[in-house]
Amino acid sequence: MGKDNDRGFKVITAFIKPGFRLRFSPTIIGAENIPKDGAVVIAGNHKNISDQFLVFLATKRVVNYMAKREYFDGALAPLFKWAGCIPVNRDGFDAAAVRRAIKILKRGGAVGIFPEGTRNKTDALLLPFKPGAVAIAQRGGAVIVPFAITGEYERKGGLKIVFGKAFSPADMSPEAATEKLYNEVRDLLTAR
Repeated sequence: MGKDNDRGFKVITAFIKPGFRLRFSPTIIGAENIPKDGAVVIAGNHKNISDQFLVFLATKRVVNYMAKREYFDGALAPLFKWAGCIPVNRDGFDAAAVRRAIKILKRGGAVGIFPEGTRNKTDALLLPFKPGAVAIAQRGGAVIVPFAITGEYERKGGLKIVFGKAFSPADMSPEAATEKLYNEVRDLLTAR
């Protein structure tokens, strides 16, 4: 993203972070696993519309989140654009969104992705992962940092995000890397 989007992201998160911390008092574990610089895809489970804010709390980096295109049509559209979010058409392969994410990574940026592709509103621990997070990381020369969110947003202090160790998908097949990412997130979700 450009400097305007970086500035927008920093201004927006400067307002959101304190309120989010005060309201939910989340526990953040493993934030040191997010590289301070260089290309990184930050990917994990998705259960609530506010999940990306937990990632924002854990790092000072600008994280360009991939978000469904519908968010860019409503009243909050300017906010999403200013924050550098990447609109994604989830009805099929969105080449423009993928190119934009890869461009950010090739400049050493950070991209946030929920590989489930949507919020998990089922009783299943995880939905199947789509291959996009891995494909974008591989084509953008990025490492992947898996994360898992547990707890509920309704209860102060019950929310937790755990970041796993970064891994490089460069020498893996897309299928093997997607399976590794899924297993890493699953293991973080079930670890006590």
